[in-house]
Amino acid sequence: MTVKNSIAMKVLILTLGMSLSGAAFAELGDYGFWRTLVNLTSPPKADNPVTEAQRQGDYPLQANSAGFNDGFSPGKYYEWQTVKLSAETGAVCGNGSEYKFFVNRVPNTSNTVVYMEGGGACWDYESCSGQTGIRGARNPDGIPDDYMNIANPSASLVSPFVVRLNPLSSVKTQNWNMVYIPYCTGDIYSGDRVAVYDDPTGDAPPLVWHHNGLRNNRAVVSWVKDHLQRPKQMLATGCSAGGIGSLTNYQPMRRDIAPTRGFLIDDSGPAFQAPLDGDPAQYPSVPLQTLIRDAWGLDEASGPLAYLKSGMPLLDLNDLGTLYTALATALPSDRMGHTHFWQDLNFSAYSYERFYDDIQNAPSEAAKEQLLHDRWHVDTDRLLSQLSNLDNFGYFMPWYRGVNESHCSTIIEFANSDIQEAGLEMDDFIDNVLNGSGAVMQASETDQQADYNKPFNAFYWLLGQVL
Repeated sequence: MTVKNSIAMKVLILTLGMSLSGAAFAELGDYGFWRTLVNLTSPPKADNPVTEAQRQGDYPLQANSAGFNDGFSPGKYYEWQTVKLSAETGAVCGNGSEYKFFVNRVPNTSNTVVYMEGGGACWDYESCSGQTGIRGARNPDGIPDDYMNIANPSASLVSPFVVRLNPLSSVKTQNWNMVYIPYCTGDIYSGDRVAVYDDPTGDAPPLVWHHNGLRNNRAVVSWVKDHLQRPKQMLATGCSAGGIGSLTNYQPMRRDIAPTRGFLIDDSGPAFQAPLDGDPAQYPSVPLQTLIRDAWGLDEASGPLAYLKSGMPLLDLNDLGTLYTALATALPSDRMGHTHFWQDLNFSAYSYERFYDDIQNAPSEAAKEQLLHDRWHVDTDRLLSQLSNLDNFGYFMPWYRGVNESHCSTIIEFANSDIQEAGLEMDDFIDNVLNGSGAVMQASETDQQADYNKPFNAFYWLLGQVL
């Protein structure tokens, strides 16, 4: 028996044991013991397929072409399956290659977690071609079929949300169906523009790049509706680009997949307030947002922002930061949350580094980091002030974690993304979002030293060398 099959068998035995133990342990959306047994030999079919009306209009839900082999086997449980999408779905990676995503199915529940992969962003030849490394587009050469292999831990082991037997952190989504949406368009899953970027050296031909994130996401939603059961519970989440991608795509995804209960956790992908005519001294994200609006085609007629506003009337197209209030108002029964570190040096670098001379010309690395933090804190303070007025959109803001530049608080494990002064762990926040009632937790760390005083963590040090 292979290691993969051995793990699957252990999970299956545990699942059947829990189903047999009775309804006292059942979650909304879970199947009973006998239904689970039947599902093992006769996998449940889709019960909320795409309608003809949903295949029309702006950003329709399109299906694979007739006879196209997407690679999915409905009765293959507890392992990652590669699902391919044909060009007819509108899906394509940035370099024009075939888009694919990954599904890990279970027989015992309809509940589903949709995880959007993190990564960089791009808007020129250097960043979209891969020359800028982690500060540019993720997967500039497309998505390989074996992407979720253990040999690629940055995907297969990225977060407890999508690792069934995570030894460090537990969360109920580990028992759910998992949909992993990889990132290869450099546009935080939100763009809709084919760009042509010239090589500044003139040595290589122009790069034709598909900022196709929104259409890719719509194609995934279409496939999920046509192949899986409607979930009773659905969590959309991701970190970094995947965090803000889950934020921007949540309303149309939630509307079409139509779970009974919907949850959103945006990890380290903030959409800060930045009015079109705003002063960068007051709104530090104005230069970035001005650039990406054009580069990714966000403001085009019948484009991404107009499409989002059709489902969220309170979205102000002149200020992307109004997305939180628009979402909370449009979906008052859903529980949503945002988290990032106060000392994040990754997303803050994306947001400001290439747009401010004082940062680029800082006399030392320490001075540069302080300038990044200063602007990040201005934007974060305003975000928390906005969220404090929303009962169904909470936040959890720890200060610092000594791995991955304090970026992404739900990757690897949930530990050490804590707020020590309040005795709160990240697990408490996640549990509050997924299982709580009343107003969603809102907590922010003010102690600026406690996280630095933690003992040396050899595991984080080793991860830091790898990352």
